[in-house]
Amino acid sequence: MQFKATAQVEPRILKFIKNPLGLLSAALLITATVLAVFAYCLAPDDSPNANNMHLSIAAKPPGYKVLMFVIPNIEAPKVSAWQAFLYGRPKGALEFPIADYALTDQGLELTLLQADADGAQTKFFTLDRFVSNGEKFKLDQVIQSKTFWLGTDKYGRDLLSRMLIGLRVSLSVGLIAVLISLVIGITLGAISGYFGGRIDQIIMWLINVTWSIPTLLLVIAITLALGKGFWQVFIAVGLTMWVEVARVVRGQVMSVKQRQFVTAARALGYSDGRIIWRHILPNALTPVIIISAANFASAILIESGLSFLGIGAQPPIPSWGSIIKDHYAYIVLGKPYLALVPGFAIMILVMAFMLLGNSLRDVLDVKQ
Repeated sequence: MQFKATAQVEPRILKFIKNPLGLLSAALLITATVLAVFAYCLAPDDSPNANNMHLSIAAKPPGYKVLMFVIPNIEAPKVSAWQAFLYGRPKGALEFPIADYALTDQGLELTLLQADADGAQTKFFTLDRFVSNGEKFKLDQVIQSKTFWLGTDKYGRDLLSRMLIGLRVSLSVGLIAVLISLVIGITLGAISGYFGGRIDQIIMWLINVTWSIPTLLLVIAITLALGKGFWQVFIAVGLTMWVEVARVVRGQVMSVKQRQFVTAARALGYSDGRIIWRHILPNALTPVIIISAANFASAILIESGLSFLGIGAQPPIPSWGSIIKDHYAYIVLGKPYLALVPGFAIMILVMAFMLLGNSLRDVLDVKQ
């Protein structure tokens, strides 16, 4: 028996490996997951939500370089390494974009990129301000060159950092929404398909009512009922995606429960719960795996649409949909990349999930 199981698994793995689109989509999703998990470690701006603003360098093109005058921020709160990994690290330094600087015997004279609140274009700092523990500063510690690889948004924030953290938001919404839909959909679908009768009629009525409501309208209604926010989006998207899972599971359970091993389990006196969860569902979940990939893509699109409408993740939390919302007007102002970069990112991520779903369908199809 063990040899047969291995012989059945191996051709499916080989079939997946021979599918170039499946491998490419899997590689893209693995890369995206790694980038999302280590977003704050990889982001140039590792402040919470990458919300470090420099209005004087707003909407700069990709590859923009600028000199930064850096002052240590002794008032920055200390956080643990785990908190910094999850939520970012409060900026330990204050940064000011400058156009030029001059070092004299008395101090450091800076030419700001933009006049300060008092209208002054230059600032002067005495050297004793940068003495720490009896050691004078090194020039490269306070004057640093910074490169914005994807440019800056309209608030002067690093777009690359915002995209990386927005990737974490998108994948988190997709993952939790799919988990919610699987829990609800598999439970109701299994109960409906196994017991039938009045229970099946009630659950199917609920499925048909939910199915008849447009998805985006239902998500908006749930979001408005629960309130705007990050966690509310998870619940709202998940509560609208369970219907398709329930319908598929119901049909699979109705087919599998007619097989002889289910009749044998009943004859042995096993409980209905054990028969459903240990005997029927393991033989009925193949289509659910494929649907989950498509639902993951749908969840990302729905979350982006909600954020674009302003009822998804709220500022300053970066979301690809909110980035597009903030910059879609720049398409006609000569800086279309501000909206196109997150747009292409959404397209690539959704396409990867759809291609993975198609590849899994071919691999798991028992008829082939």
